This record gives sequence, structure tokens and C-alpha cells, in this order.
Amino acid sequence: MGPTKATPEDAPDEARQGSWPAGRMRAARITGVGRTELAEVPVPGPAPGTALVRTRRAGICGTDLEILHGTSAFVRDGRIAFPHVFGHEWYGDVVAYADEPPPGAPRVGDSVVGRTMVPCGRCPACHAQRAQMCAQLSETGLYGLDGGAADYVRMPVHALTPLPAGFPEPAGALVEPAVSVVEAYTRARLAFDDRIAVVGTGTMGLLAVQFAAHHAARVDAVGIDEAGLELARRCGAAAVHHADAAPEGAYSLIVEASGAASAFTGALRLAERGARIAMVGVAQQPVTFHPGELSLQGLDILGIQHGVAHYDRTVALFRRGILDAAPLVGHTLPAEAVGEAFALLEEGRSGPPKILLDFTAERD
Repeated sequence: MGPTKATPEDAPDEARQGSWPAGRMRAARITGVGRTELAEVPVPGPAPGTALVRTRRAGICGTDLEILHGTSAFVRDGRIAFPHVFGHEWYGDVVAYADEPPPGAPRVGDSVVGRTMVPCGRCPACHAQRAQMCAQLSETGLYGLDGGAADYVRMPVHALTPLPAGFPEPAGALVEPAVSVVEAYTRARLAFDDRIAVVGTGTMGLLAVQFAAHHAARVDAVGIDEAGLELARRCGAAAVHHADAAPEGAYSLIVEASGAASAFTGALRLAERGARIAMVGVAQQPVTFHPGELSLQGLDILGIQHGVAHYDRTVALFRRGILDAAPLVGHTLPAEAVGEAFALLEEGRSGPPKILLDFTAERD
């Protein structure tokens, strides 16, 4: 990504606000259970307090696959209706502002990453600095706001985080999953002498390994995919263990990032007395365990919803090389290959987990 474009303070309004395009654009959509398309749709028009961003790349993940399957809670409760423009992991370049951009806003031409959770800023939860609990929350690419898997995405200006000049190209699409990892370690009070087990070797698990390798005494990876475990070793894991062979009672902090229901009871087995367990994965099936074990072992169980407060910090982690997107990206496909991208995600993997759609080619 090249350097951002500077704009003098006394430049004409169009230089500060940009020119909002009209016409039509490409948008990757889920049109029903098991069906996707790359459609031609109108470019979203300006609305007060918004900016138009031209997407560079958008990632797809298990959350998007649940939407495709119709099993997502957002589909079941009616917050998602088909056709649906997905894409909550994305970044791009600011094209225009609907009105005068506020002080400190990214300049036209600057690269930005869009936040997933967009709070209202007015409710009691927002006023209490608990934006993730906002009563009127919208989530980009999930419900309330169209996603970034399109040539253009309209976003509230306050939901954009600038990317510095020279920011590594694939990393912009991994900032969004990484903020949940930062939230997990923040809430779990990560300490330098922690012995950490990361359960799961998908994108979040590997990011969690990278982070812990720089900040904790030791991090091990636990999983079921041999290629994923080997990649975890390359990302900094001191040891890797198959899920049924990991040492019991050996860890002071466990990050569950697999999303498998059985991983919760597995995490309980890994935990030493007084350990913290940060639940990043979202399991949809019930499990059976003895609640008294939590009390007798003095365990802290933390549900990690997202990390909306950590976008700037996470960008800095990628900038400093503590987090590294490059080894995590398995496929980058053109936007037209949206169906193939979901098929690859459906098949699972034998290597790097992240799949990206590239919106920079053949759109002019």
C-alpha cells in the first residue's frame, strides 16, 4: 500500500470531502441458504456523518459460513434477510465524505479498516464505556450495515480506523479478528509469567499464539488439524498438542478459539487451579460439565464478545510485527470467485486458514 495522500487544510471542499460516485458497483451477496452471487447494485448514496470507502480486500470466516448455512443466530432471529451483502473483515481507501469531515478524520485517499460493531454512542451502555453492549448496536456485514464485500462500503465516520502508510497489504483484513484476541488477553489480565494454551488453530487461534509468544512465559497450541498445529509452531508456539493429548492442569490461561463445543470441557481439563479461560470461539452446541468444578478450582470464565475498543492498538501490533498476517493467508481470490471462496472455506484446510476476496482488479 502506498503512502497516504496529504491534503492542505486550505484545500477546496472537494479535496477534503472527495467526490461521491454514483452508478452501480459489484457486491458479493449471500442470496439464500447455500447460494452466493456477485451482483450489480447501486453505489450507496451519501448520508450524514458517513464516508464512502473503496474496498481493497475482504476476508470470509466461519461467521459468514453460518450465514450461508442459515444457522447464524442473526438469520434465525430475522436480523439478516437475504440477499445479504456480507463482509465484516475488510479494509480499503476513503473516497468521499457525505459532509465536512470532522477534525482528525482520515483524509480522502487514506487507507482505513472498518469496525464491525458500530454503537449508537447515546445509550447508557455507551455512556458507561461498554459500547459492545449498546442497545442499538449495528454490525457491519452482519446486521444493520451492509458489509465490505463490495466495491464500495458506506460507513459512519467514527467507525473507521486509519491504517498508517506502508501498512502490510494483507493485514488490513485481519485487524477485525485480531481485536477479539486483544480483548481476550486484556480481560484475562495476561501476565509475563503466564503459561498459555491456545485451543484452535484457525485465524483467531494463530493470532492468539503470535500475541502470547511476545508477551507470556510460554504458549502452547492445542488442536486437531496437523497442518494447523505446524503453522502454530511457526507462529511461536513452544509446543503443539493434539486435543486429546494435551497436558491436563498445566496452564494458567487458556484461550478457546476453536468454536467447538467440546473445546470448553477440554479447556477445563487444561486449566490449573485459579486459571482464567477466555472463550473467543462461539460454540452452538450444548455440553455437559459439573458447575461445581468452576468453584472448587477457582476458575474465571470470560466470554469474549469482540474488541471494539482495540482497533488502534491492534493496528499498532501489526505495524510492529508482533502480529503477522502473511503466514495466515491461504488464498486471495478475485471478487468474481465468491462461490469458490466459500467452497474452500467449507472444505476446511490443510494450511493457512484465511481466505480473502480481492476487489481491486477489473472494476474500472
